[in-house]
Order: sequence, then C-alpha cells, then structure tokens
Amino acid sequence: MEFKWMNESEIRQDGRRIEIMATPQSDFFCNSGSVSEEGITPESLHNAPYYYTEFEGDFVLQVRVSHAFRDTYDSASVMIMVDLENWAKACFEKTDFGTHAAVSVVTKRGESDDANGCDLEGDTAWLRVCRVDNTFSFHYSMDGEHFYMMRFFSLPAGDRVKVGLLAQAPVGDGGVRVYEDLTLEKRTVKNIRFGV
Repeated sequence: MEFKWMNESEIRQDGRRIEIMATPQSDFFCNSGSVSEEGITPESLHNAPYYYTEFEGDFVLQVRVSHAFRDTYDSASVMIMVDLENWAKACFEKTDFGTHAAVSVVTKRGESDDANGCDLEGDTAWLRVCRVDNTFSFHYSMDGEHFYMMRFFSLPAGDRVKVGLLAQAPVGDGGVRVYEDLTLEKRTVKNIRFGV
C-alpha cells in the first residue's frame, strides 16, 4: 500500500508500529455556526496530519491506537474521505467531559456532527472501519477480538476513497499518536453492523 500525506507531519515507523506527531491546534471539523458561552466549541479546521492511502471497493481497516490524553479532544483516529466536504472519522479521544471515549464525526456537504460513544478505560483501544458500497461502519474494541459498533452511516462516495490515520490536537499543543498492527483488507463483510 502506498500512503500519502495531507498536512504532512513527523512520522516514525518501526515494524508494525507507526508514530505520528499531532501538530498544535489541528483537527478535521466543519462547524456549522454553533457557539458556546462556556466550554469549548470546535472550530472549522482541516489541518490535522492525515496519513492515507486511496482504496477502491469494499474494505476493512483495523488498527490499535494509543496516546497520552493530555488535552481536550486529543485523539488518535482513523478517517475516510471522499473530499473536504464529505468525510468521517472514528476517534479514541479525550472528551470535554474528561473521559477517554470512542467518538465519531460524520461530515456531509460541509457540515459535521459529533457523537460521543462509550467511555473506555485505559490509553489503548482498537478501531475498525468497514465499507460496503457507500455504507460504512465504525467499531471499537479493547482486546482486538470483540468489536462493538460506534456508528453506521453513508457517504456519497465513488469507487475510490481515501482511508488512513489521523492525528489531532484541536485545542492543545500536540503530541505523539501511536498506531500499531495496521491492516487494510479488500473484503466485504457479511454484517456491516457487526463488522464481520
């Protein structure tokens, strides 16, 4: 697989381990105008380091992710992209509630939603993304064997999409995001909600 950069950053690869430096104040999010007097409201940004490959047809991507969870919205993520107005990401993120959680964002026609999923213990989790035609699913796991659905959604995708690793630090100073045991298989799952 040939990987490319959008918003290139520092990277270190050692065997099945990839470390990507999340740059300060970096994210992928399209704010549709929401504001908040208190707390943190995501800005519209497309500047986080994205290390991706272009893949045609159905697939399953799986990777173990970890990081230090220093600042709010710090995340090691996986992302699918059609273009800058249509994309989605699954994140292992430090939420604005102070938890470590499986979080997903789906962006269509330039507007992002934001869905906090389950709170997870520890600093390491597995993320999986499956594609069947123009439908996708995100899953998380704590052990790499038992996966649970975070999100099932569609995107206006053609045959080929970008898919890969995203390192974000929307409000913080950045830091290393770790991705291990990455696999990307060309296959069609039988049950996209289960990811198998």
